[in-house]
Amino acid sequence: MDKIIKYIKIQGGYATMKDLKEAKFQTRDIKKYVQNNILEKVKPGLYRLSDIDFYKNVNLSFVDACNSIPTGIICLGSAINYYNLSTYNPSEIHVAVMNSEKTVRINYPPVKFYFFRKNQYSLGINIIKTKFGDIRIYDIEKTICDIFRFKNEYGDEIALEILRNYTRRKEADYFKLREYSKICRVYSIINPYLKGLIG
Repeated sequence: MDKIIKYIKIQGGYATMKDLKEAKFQTRDIKKYVQNNILEKVKPGLYRLSDIDFYKNVNLSFVDACNSIPTGIICLGSAINYYNLSTYNPSEIHVAVMNSEKTVRINYPPVKFYFFRKNQYSLGINIIKTKFGDIRIYDIEKTICDIFRFKNEYGDEIALEILRNYTRRKEADYFKLREYSKICRVYSIINPYLKGLIG
């Protein structure tokens, strides 16, 4: 049984049922590991090790979501929490997909899908490399634009809080933010606030 753990560690902590079967592991042993909380079933056919120490300093929920949804991008509330733009912390992982795409069902973490048109979906994607797989997340400027796009859902208070916190950062790129806001069709909303904050 320890061979399964070693195998999955070599794979980066994740393995599909197909990979495990090809490596000659028995389905009954895999199920037993899930029942004993040694393995976690992320979605049908995808498993990861439950050992928290093995994943130290990695956002497991983001890794799980990105491994389970190959075209998914961490966005909106999850991204503002990642960038420490707000104390807002959603109970679900917010994931962007193309509006033409079907969603997939995953066991964990709970995911809320947002559907984007192609030009807005492909804008400002950051890739964070981890030994467990890539985390795809929108950059800080795209995240701000998205929050203003969904201002009815998040409210004026959160939208203004993240913009105010952004302007306090040395690395703030106002040119990029304005360019993104034009593509995301929120320039006329963001720009007056931005002028008020930075003059």
